[in-house]
Amino acid sequence: MLELAIKFLLSYFLGSIMGSLAVGRIRGGVDIRTMGSGNAGGTNALRTQGAAFAIGVMLIDVGKGVIATAIVPGIDVPFVGESPDVSREWLQLCCAAAAVIGHVWPVWHQFRGGKGAATLIGTLTVLAPYLLLPVLVAWILVLVLTGYVGLSTMLAGFTAPVALALVRLPDEQPVFIYCSVMAMYLVFSHRSNLQRMKAGTETKVTRAMIFHRNPS
Repeated sequence: MLELAIKFLLSYFLGSIMGSLAVGRIRGGVDIRTMGSGNAGGTNALRTQGAAFAIGVMLIDVGKGVIATAIVPGIDVPFVGESPDVSREWLQLCCAAAAVIGHVWPVWHQFRGGKGAATLIGTLTVLAPYLLLPVLVAWILVLVLTGYVGLSTMLAGFTAPVALALVRLPDEQPVFIYCSVMAMYLVFSHRSNLQRMKAGTETKVTRAMIFHRNPS
């Protein structure tokens, strides 16, 4: 269990490296948490700083999910060794989840992070790359119908466990459990978006909507 605890913490610390703040420092100390929606994720980066900034943010945030899932579980930690009572698959899933949690609550940045979607995509790239297409299709479909990025992200998150349930159960039950928990976690991290949608104040990406009519 010591191996699990240490690698969980390593993944959490890795997830706590915020792409937006790292790129912001390179750009002269920009902190997008003081701009736009106040979120440290890729969507707010795009809205407030432009495409080049947002691409840098996404590369870091997705990349740390990949590293936490693909590399951290196999690291040989000095004086710890491999715990025979810990499943390698569940160790990998725990490291993946820790990176997403670190992104939302980063210890290096006063626990003020993003919503977790980009880092979650990074973990799925390693765990179940075949899920990326249905998740992307669902995200685009909801976005063009509603214009809400947050809603698109939440519903796309639930696409992953649904797709697994249809074609991969019971063989990939651990990954199904991971995707289900992470989908609910996305809803939790997007709770402010849900509140704004309920109040009618959530920003829409009207340019992406296929049924949007410009006011005459």
